[in-house]
Amino acid sequence: MGNFLAGKVVAITGAGRGIGRAVALGAAAEGARVVVNDYGVSVDGSEPTSSVAEAVVKEIEAAGGEAVAVADDISTMAGGQRVVDAALASYGRIDGVVCVAGILRERMLFNMSEEEWDPVVATHLKGTFTVFRAASAVMRKQRAGTLIGFTSGNHQGSVSQANYSAAKGGVISLVRSAALGLHRYGVTANAVAPVARTRMSAGVPVELTEIGEPEDVAALVVYLLSDRAREERITGQVYTVAGPKIAVWAQPRELRSAYADGGWTPERVAEVLPGAVGVDPMPMLERVSEMARAAASGERPNA
Repeated sequence: MGNFLAGKVVAITGAGRGIGRAVALGAAAEGARVVVNDYGVSVDGSEPTSSVAEAVVKEIEAAGGEAVAVADDISTMAGGQRVVDAALASYGRIDGVVCVAGILRERMLFNMSEEEWDPVVATHLKGTFTVFRAASAVMRKQRAGTLIGFTSGNHQGSVSQANYSAAKGGVISLVRSAALGLHRYGVTANAVAPVARTRMSAGVPVELTEIGEPEDVAALVVYLLSDRAREERITGQVYTVAGPKIAVWAQPRELRSAYADGGWTPERVAEVLPGAVGVDPMPMLERVSEMARAAASGERPNA
């Protein structure tokens, strides 16, 4: 047992399998008491069962740690609140929350139904909000705490996962908003965009050249939950961890601007925008073209 998180209470959603499970086990191994939340659904969000969360609790206890299971659906306000309430009831405080829970329902945008859009956005984005909302109210009074949301490199866009990409982009903006709004109360907020071998990554239609294990992600998350990260004032950041690589994403900022005397007309925009303002090239667009060429030749394209 380590002591990176000694004395802390951490709640983790989606902690029954994959990255969430690795984070729960890693946090417990570093001294945290853990609330293991998992609704126990399949990758597409169906067939819930409470057994997966309970199984992780047993693993933690067998290793000498402390944990409780909460098998709630965090896409509801009541479910998110119960995750935090379980920490308070069992351990009297909440020092960190990690929102890993997610599902996938792939479909091209022009074919995507409301039934394929709503549950994905609800699980990823609203599910992060419900737990952040409940936890931040407690952390504000404690004047300390850490919020961690899970995003994806797909926040840049996706060919067949517009629902997932939109939700993951929303998580980043939610994290940045939390960092800004809660900074004065001593609460930090960050996002992690993992690349690891999980149930979800198994279905990626490209060969991932940089990929690691869930335990790599857990190591980063444990650090972000720790006092060491708080001392470095790390907040409002998005980190990728992919095996041996850790990277930080740029903050959004304006690149170029132009001004018009007397206001804009469509004709004036047409004169000024292409040359003076221009575009910011979209790396994913070129990658999609490369993937299409590789697929046409019968190869599995690299990402």
